[in-house]
Amino acid sequence: MTAVALLALGVAALAPLVLATQRVPRWVSQWAAPLVGLAALATAAVAGSATTPVKGFALGATLVLCAAAATTGGAPMVLAAFRIARRQPDSGADPRPEAGPLRGGRVIGLLERAAVAAAILAGWPEGIAVVLAVKSLARYPELREPHASEQFIIGTFTSVLWAIAVCGVGRALIT
Repeated sequence: MTAVALLALGVAALAPLVLATQRVPRWVSQWAAPLVGLAALATAAVAGSATTPVKGFALGATLVLCAAAATTGGAPMVLAAFRIARRQPDSGADPRPEAGPLRGGRVIGLLERAAVAAAILAGWPEGIAVVLAVKSLARYPELREPHASEQFIIGTFTSVLWAIAVCGVGRALIT
């Protein structure tokens, strides 16, 4: 079962990268990566709950795959959350995608998820508060723009929740 869990974590890490390079219809590219990522994470969680704690090579593979899945897999989740938020009838938002007021969000999101994953896998969950505080202070001047605070909250919560979910599976494999 450990091999199944590690394979599923690998799929969760690689799915966004592979699906982004494929030429597929727009609706497929928008929803395939988040759905494949969620399915792979659920598979890893089920397989990981039915195994003994990993040791040796499997321990190293678990740490690397969790960090990779948390970092790369979060971007499609955030974009899906933005698409869902735009569909809400009370938002009054244009259904077409837009860049939004916050620039550099993809790179910041990657770094944020990597830092959250490192904190959780290192057994230091307080590190999440440090990451969120640093991000909030750095983004504070930009949050006055229209829709910026909404974009910030949706993106941050989705990103952090994804990283926590992935690393929760990793911690289950380790302990």
